[in-house]
Amino acid sequence: MVGPMAHSRARRNPADGRAPVRRAAATVGVLFLLVGALGFVPGVTTGYADLRLAGHQSGAQLFGVFQVSVLHNLVHLAFGVAGLVLARTVVRARAYLVGGGAVYLVLWLYGLAVDHRSAANVLPVDGADDLLHLGLGVGMLGLGLLAGRDGDRR
Repeated sequence: MVGPMAHSRARRNPADGRAPVRRAAATVGVLFLLVGALGFVPGVTTGYADLRLAGHQSGAQLFGVFQVSVLHNLVHLAFGVAGLVLARTVVRARAYLVGGGAVYLVLWLYGLAVDHRSAANVLPVDGADDLLHLGLGVGMLGLGLLAGRDGDRR
């Protein structure tokens, strides 16, 4: 069908009119929400009975790889909500990605510096988390700096 009727029934692409940096921030936000929620799902999180509020004593592992605690999962959920809220404008979306990337790089350095078996390891983090935090930091910084280059202010 051709003409005005074809467009009135066609589905609108949700990405239409949104700057890439806004889509990137929203996508990262959704991923953080998903990971935060999965941290509370037995089976997806192995050792779920050993999930603790905080600290290195938490024996739960997301996907059997990444050590998590209730606090760790709540941080992921909060980061996800922040991503969705800040994705509403280009400036805030870029700030979320660049600032979040910087936070994750600091968290990576923290993970390298802290004894993973000590009380100072409150989130908790382990070797797998350290590598993930490095990847998240670099990835979020890259998205924030490169996706916002088109000059679109929407």
